[in-house]
Amino acid sequence: MRLLLVRHGQSEWNATHRLQGQADIALSDAGEAQAHALRPVIDEIGPCRVIASDLKRVQETAARISDATPSFTPNLREIDVGDWTGQTIADIRDADEAAYQGWRAGTATPPGGEPWDDFADRVASVIQSETSNPCKNLLVVCHGGVIRAILHRFLGLTPDRIIPVAPASLTAIRLLGNKPERLELFNHRPGTLDFKAPD
Repeated sequence: MRLLLVRHGQSEWNATHRLQGQADIALSDAGEAQAHALRPVIDEIGPCRVIASDLKRVQETAARISDATPSFTPNLREIDVGDWTGQTIADIRDADEAAYQGWRAGTATPPGGEPWDDFADRVASVIQSETSNPCKNLLVVCHGGVIRAILHRFLGLTPDRIIPVAPASLTAIRLLGNKPERLELFNHRPGTLDFKAPD
């Protein structure tokens, strides 16, 4: 089974570099355009079914990249960033650079937030449940942190070894059953090379 992992398009808070966590923020105009641009790629692959986070920015992305009706679940929501929700990355870093870098590496938790291991376990359980009914191409529309958690749990890539996931990008992982999982594609955006994807 192949996992087609799509991060939502740019949200209104991504545009202003604010951490969202589980805040329910809509796509920006740019995010809508990014999602539309990815649709031909998804159409060509032809996913067998779609699962997705239930947050608005993901629902809006899912509607733009596929006509399939997703199965929405709160277990694919972004990591809860607690007291950092709505704060700009610059302000968080100014207040405590070490805490921010630790959070990005998965070794620190914001005040009132969700620990990385709990988050990664939550996300992995969704994917593991899907493997009981495998299909060729499972489309997972979600968040950057969710994709990083899947890369961690299924490929052993710790968060400190993964660059941010680009908005409305496609990452693909092949689950091979009794063989090691394989990364097939990372951060693909049609016509765009982006080495500076935002958090």
